[in-house]
Amino acid sequence: MKDESKMQKPSGNLPGHIAIIMDGNGRWATGRNLPRVAGHKAGEEAITDIIRVASEWELGALSLFAFSTENWDRPDNEVQFLMSFNRNLLNNRIDEFHERNIRIKHLGRRDPIPDSTLEAIDNAMEKTMNNTGTTVCIAFNYGGRAEIVDAARKLYADVSADKVKLEDMDEVKFRNYLYIPDVPDPDLLIRTAGEMRISNFMIWELAYSEIYMTEVLWPDFRREHLARAIEEYQSRERRFGSIREE
Repeated sequence: MKDESKMQKPSGNLPGHIAIIMDGNGRWATGRNLPRVAGHKAGEEAITDIIRVASEWELGALSLFAFSTENWDRPDNEVQFLMSFNRNLLNNRIDEFHERNIRIKHLGRRDPIPDSTLEAIDNAMEKTMNNTGTTVCIAFNYGGRAEIVDAARKLYADVSADKVKLEDMDEVKFRNYLYIPDVPDPDLLIRTAGEMRISNFMIWELAYSEIYMTEVLWPDFRREHLARAIEEYQSRERRFGSIREE
């Protein structure tokens, strides 16, 4: 049996930025007659493993969809668990991430995240802000439409203050108003658990991303599944809306 922790990174051109919709925690738990929160807890090993391998394989960026703006509508006990789960994950792993030269960034709205969870996010970002390895973007209280609305509000404020002229605005300049303008758009989006939608995730940034869907539930997702997604990505021809001349 091969040691997956020693798996070498795929050869060839790797995607610079991989985004992942971590889906299937609830189904993983339900299939084992466990409460939904057990699925989220089981997903911690997958999160840690994929962050480690992103660093080991020297990916430029990794974005993980941890909690959406719509997830507040879930049962209170599940929401409270996810607040504490993500807080504890950052607090418990931040020293390791820092040692791996990983930079942590938050992607999403701050309100109404509890202060204790915000503190963990802020501490992680502050501690790793000067690191030069893989940038790990935690999408927490994130919605793609909300991001565009927030960007438009910031742009409106700058136009009102005569800092920019609306007629000079284009897609490149507008991108500077998004949550993480210094991080390139994802080259590859992975969604686990077999769902065929992007669920309001990075809808501006995913304009030309390759999309890979897998039936694997998130708690079972490991580096060999990531390698498989990368190999599929490498087999595709990215066109960015154009066609290759014959």
